[in-house]
Amino acid sequence: MAQEQGQIREEELDAQREAVRRTALSQIRQYGDPALRLKAREVEDFDDDLDRLVRRLKQLMVDANGIGLAATQLGVLRRVLVFQVDREQEPVALVNPVVVERSEQTSSEDEGCLSLQGVLVPVERPTAIAVEGKDETGADVRLELDEPGARVVQHEVDHLDGVLIVDRTTPEAQREALSVLRPRIALV
Repeated sequence: MAQEQGQIREEELDAQREAVRRTALSQIRQYGDPALRLKAREVEDFDDDLDRLVRRLKQLMVDANGIGLAATQLGVLRRVLVFQVDREQEPVALVNPVVVERSEQTSSEDEGCLSLQGVLVPVERPTAIAVEGKDETGADVRLELDEPGARVVQHEVDHLDGVLIVDRTTPEAQREALSVLRPRIALV
């Protein structure tokens, strides 16, 4: 009986976790939303509003089972992103991030996106980068990242520039992805 209760409890937790994920995803703009194509503005004020935005981004990213999230994905046109490659570490916020160095070595890996549900496409990116910006308090930050962190940050910086993974993939993968993303006409 205890084992059955354990299985039931686990199923309930999985259902609860999925409900949290769906709620988080409902707050993240999806493909077709014009905000995803707009370029975000530089952050000038490191204030309570920015702190609230960073906390919201971090929580939504974790709740949605993501590893990165940009403010534009919430419809907020500010140059702010968060990422968390290792679940054991705290999510990192970057404000006004700029990729200042890119390795010559590149790799093509499948990427997904919280704003393009159901799509996984190959994207070629440099395998190592250096990114500079600020943290949410306004302190200077410089991160030197290898895979997978380099890929995640480049993906999120793209979001801040209005660029999506379907813009960076092969023509064949783009056609396939767009066929998944386009709304289907329901025949009744």
